[in-house]
Amino acid sequence: MPRRTTPSPGAAKVGARIRDLRLERGLSLQQVAEAGQLSKGHLSSIEHGLAAITIETLERIARGLDLLAMDLCTFPEDDERARIADLVRRVPKKELPKLRRELAARSAGKS
Repeated sequence: MPRRTTPSPGAAKVGARIRDLRLERGLSLQQVAEAGQLSKGHLSSIEHGLAAITIETLERIARGLDLLAMDLCTFPEDDERARIADLVRRVPKKELPKLRRELAARSAGKS
């Protein structure tokens, strides 16, 4: 994909989110790039909003971070649902079925 010389606002936002998630997990560019089968330089360009990326690339980065691709495009500062999704991302995997049941029960009660 082509590299930009100035970041587009959307690409910069996604890149910053990827960088924040990578740093939150204590991972280096090299570690995430290797796990996602990307070059370190390409991942750096993505984090700076300078690379146009595909859904496949998002999936590779997510795999490298042990996250879902949607986590890379969820911006907690923008929206209440995004804040909730970000909280769910932090719930230990073994606790997710219980949380899902609780949310489903709450949702069914409001129908």
